[in-house]
Amino acid sequence: MSIVASIILTVQMLCAIAMIGLILVQHGKGADMGAAFGSGASGSLFGATGSANFLSRTTAILATIFFICTLALAYFGNLRPTGGNSVLESAAAPAAALAPAAPAPAAAASGAAQIPAK
Repeated sequence: MSIVASIILTVQMLCAIAMIGLILVQHGKGADMGAAFGSGASGSLFGATGSANFLSRTTAILATIFFICTLALAYFGNLRPTGGNSVLESAAAPAAALAPAAPAPAAAASGAAQIPAK
């Protein structure tokens, strides 16, 4: 695998792990009901609505990076080598080496003796 593909794969894995963490940290739609009754959401690090916007935007950015990395890995995975070596050519080479050799000329001349008479 090329170095570029390895770097893209590493970025994709880090984005996936970060997305999993951010999605697990976010609260669901039902958690807004508790905040409406003074649950203390205004005392959070990002303010009353800042954390939802920050986490959802960061998740969207990471999802976009993950999608771009996936497309790039698919592109690099479909590149064909320019050497002209295909799977069929590489499979035909060992098969030709295992094929039986042609019979010796002496055996071909005595082939008439092997045919049974009627």
